[in-house]
Amino acid sequence: MTIIEPHIHMLSRTTDEYQAMYQAGIRACVEPSFWLGTNRRYAGSFFDYFRLILEFETVRAARFGIDHFCAIAMNPKEADDRALADEVIDGLAPYLDHPRCVAMGEIGLNAITPNEEYALIRQLRLAEERRMPVILHLPHVDKLRGTLRILDIIRAEGFTVGRIDVDHNTEETIKHTLDSGCYAGMTVYPYSKLNPQRVSAMVKQYGHERVIVNGSADWGVSDPLALIKVVEFMRGDGHSEAAIQDLVFNTAMRFYSASPNWKPDFGIQPLDPSVYQR
Repeated sequence: MTIIEPHIHMLSRTTDEYQAMYQAGIRACVEPSFWLGTNRRYAGSFFDYFRLILEFETVRAARFGIDHFCAIAMNPKEADDRALADEVIDGLAPYLDHPRCVAMGEIGLNAITPNEEYALIRQLRLAEERRMPVILHLPHVDKLRGTLRILDIIRAEGFTVGRIDVDHNTEETIKHTLDSGCYAGMTVYPYSKLNPQRVSAMVKQYGHERVIVNGSADWGVSDPLALIKVVEFMRGDGHSEAAIQDLVFNTAMRFYSASPNWKPDFGIQPLDPSVYQR
């Protein structure tokens, strides 16, 4: 089975993990912009980071047979500094126009503050003008309140729900997300988010239409092979191959196809190690 990893932070992962992903059937991935472990103090630090994931990380992934794309944005965890957020958002255009950028993201809410909402709305308006897909981050704490607030903003502003993936859903939020018309992302972590059993149960209850599963692996305890474990569990838990294929390939293809830059090459061949180590 060919798999798309639709939300993963490969800058924080190793080359061994790229090799394992390829061997497991992952052939394309999308890397959204995120927090690097400490808040950045300057807009230029964001712009250097955007260039790094758009250019260097794409080349690194291709060496291991994986077609790598990006989503670019000011992340919510650092958006509470309004002056810095304005400077970063004002400078996003060249990175959003990059041929490896297929979406805006991650944007959303973290601590659910007025400044975060301000940055969220500014970036959603920018994405709407560009007709770009959007990856929206739900807060880790007070998730239901944050979800309802995000969905209220989307409705009030009239944003195109068919281009928005509201990610990091749990059992308490997914019905609200699906009822909104947005795509619903489920993130699988070993401890802090969903596991394959919970994903399977949620799909049984709410179906798999407009549902995207991702590993979102980053610096913390996470797993770049999370989707492989979801596939294996769901095959043994009564789900059809068609439903599983939708969750780990077809729905991500539909979502990102709203971007003209989304043209994944599933036939990239890994380079010989003696070549890419030089």
